[in-house]
Amino acid sequence: MTGLSKESVKKLLVVTYHRLDLWIAPEWFGDRIRANFPQLEVVRLTGYDGLEKELPDADIAFTLSLRPEQFRQARRLRWIHSPAAAVHQLMFPELVDSDVIVTNARDVHGPVVAEHVLGLILALAKKIPEAVRYQQKHVWAQEILWAEAPGPREIAGATLGLVGLGSIGTNVAKRAFAMGMQVVAVREHPGREKPEYVEQVLPSSQLDAMLARSDYVVLSPPLTPRTNRLIGVEQLSKMKAWACLINVGRGPLIDDAALIDALSKRRIAAAALDVFESEPLPANSPLWELNNLLITPHIAGMTERLWERHYSLFSENLRRFLNGQPMLAVIDKHQGY
Repeated sequence: MTGLSKESVKKLLVVTYHRLDLWIAPEWFGDRIRANFPQLEVVRLTGYDGLEKELPDADIAFTLSLRPEQFRQARRLRWIHSPAAAVHQLMFPELVDSDVIVTNARDVHGPVVAEHVLGLILALAKKIPEAVRYQQKHVWAQEILWAEAPGPREIAGATLGLVGLGSIGTNVAKRAFAMGMQVVAVREHPGREKPEYVEQVLPSSQLDAMLARSDYVVLSPPLTPRTNRLIGVEQLSKMKAWACLINVGRGPLIDDAALIDALSKRRIAAAALDVFESEPLPANSPLWELNNLLITPHIAGMTERLWERHYSLFSENLRRFLNGQPMLAVIDKHQGY
């Protein structure tokens, strides 16, 4: 998988398959690449039929996933671009130890997911889900909503704790700061440059201290062996009784049983989840029954501009790759993000 010059790069394979058509690269995506990069053969697949035939001579793959046995067939592969932010599904040893470049779409999703996070924070603070439930019952619930602790509250002056300061975390911090929130964060490498709208960045070892300080906690770190079940019984016990937990990262960041117990016993006030370990969330999941849990069905990254944003990032990276220039959103494969 090494030894190819940039001039010998000939084939781009675009493979996107999902039950929701939003996540499938539209036909114009391939057509525009062909028009702007006429030196490339562009093959677009909307399913996995024919993948084994197209992989062996592909130099670049635009795909969410690739199994180890498929990777071994891709003898010319030089670069994989994931249209997702998460790339844990690609981090198998053969790929990690190879010279193949992996990039992701974190900058495509970060601003959009950040808007969703702010919507969730406001919904929890202003008790919108509870108000909707009372509306459906034709109940004027002004006194009820005020009496239920915690009642409707301001977010200005509240402390927002971020786990992760990648594209999502940074965009959340910027927007939350503009709304008057105090922003603190933990991340794996706290010595990196601190965004001006983040008051303090702590090392991951001080997660408990950050949880104890925060009124709202947002999870958006990459899913790695270190972050799997990052939030469990012990971490939830450190949070304030009126605090809210929001997950827009990946479902396995949270121990579901621990969260269900904490919410049902009101050890924390509320939570909002956009991601789940099993998706779609099974109809018999006890998560559905919690009236202090706001569930959104993995829609935080949805936008009508999704594929325009994908094209902007990918075409710029494609130009850089073909010209031998430094690329954007490159994954450190040994770190997993």
